[in-house]
Amino acid sequence: MKQLIQSLANGEIKIIEVPSPNLSSNEILIESSISLISSGTERMLQEFGKSSIFNKALQQPERVKDVLNKAKTDGIYETFDAVQNKINNPIKLGYSNVGTIIDKGDLVKDFAIGDMVICNGSHAELNSVSSNLCAKIPKNVNEEEAVFTVLGSIALQGIRLAKPTLGESFLVSGLGLIGLLTCQLLKINGCKVFGVDPDSSKCNLAEKLGIKSCTQIDNVISWCNKNNNGNLCDGVIISASTKSNNPIEIASKITRKKGRIILIGDVGLNLNRDLFYKKELSFQVSCSYGAGRYEYNYERLSQDYPLGYVRWTAKRNFETILELIKNNKLNLKELTTKQFDFNDAENAYK
Repeated sequence: MKQLIQSLANGEIKIIEVPSPNLSSNEILIESSISLISSGTERMLQEFGKSSIFNKALQQPERVKDVLNKAKTDGIYETFDAVQNKINNPIKLGYSNVGTIIDKGDLVKDFAIGDMVICNGSHAELNSVSSNLCAKIPKNVNEEEAVFTVLGSIALQGIRLAKPTLGESFLVSGLGLIGLLTCQLLKINGCKVFGVDPDSSKCNLAEKLGIKSCTQIDNVISWCNKNNNGNLCDGVIISASTKSNNPIEIASKITRKKGRIILIGDVGLNLNRDLFYKKELSFQVSCSYGAGRYEYNYERLSQDYPLGYVRWTAKRNFETILELIKNNKLNLKELTTKQFDFNDAENAYK
């Protein structure tokens, strides 16, 4: 089968032929029909791959510590070989996929062969995925809309952590795909929503979706205050991707006393303790699609959490987004910029 991969050594992206994935008893095998390029996340991976060894180390200081510890115990040469092997192993790209189930493991009960599903599979002809990281697509939802489900769930999980209430005001910092989905979901929650991004085209798109937006980062605090009846925001959700500390600095200044700041993206985290202390601000990092993500028992063994104890798992968030799409609550057509044949994927990344 064909698989889109990226070299960590030089950032090169290409389609290669690989064996079909193995199928465990808790997984389903999906034949892909469409997948989504999340431009912000995948651009970050591409730029990381293209960077030098030195810059890779600067971007992942915790990995440098691991390498140094390994060198102390295993020696320099063995450590060097391990690092080279890691860099030379390509990574799969993509994590938002739609397709048809063509096979399933013995323990999978909630899906049938022929079901159309969304999953967190990669850009590949076939994906073998945990049944807890898939959801059935309702009949009146088309593939082009359903493929946004995983990204929508990332936005939704951040909002669940923020716990917005009807009438509250929120600033969304970073208006990429996930940021624009976050804005729409906050509006569905009955919130007053503002957006900020230095890219004017993203702000223009946000305005089309009914989100008041600002490109002037230096003036965003006064701008937001003016548009929010002279009040600070109840919360900020950061979906930006930058090494700058600016988003977290702005968030702490623009949020009211005892407000909430949720980080979905990846930004500098040099927190101003004085601001957080005096306002008693809450800060939390959101992890992916929801409860169960990265948990061995949930993902590998497909052991679900009882609804009465864990209301919103990754799969339940998937299902929530699909229900919103089904009921025409999300505008997704504006978010699709181009479509490419899978065999032309390399040009899509260019």
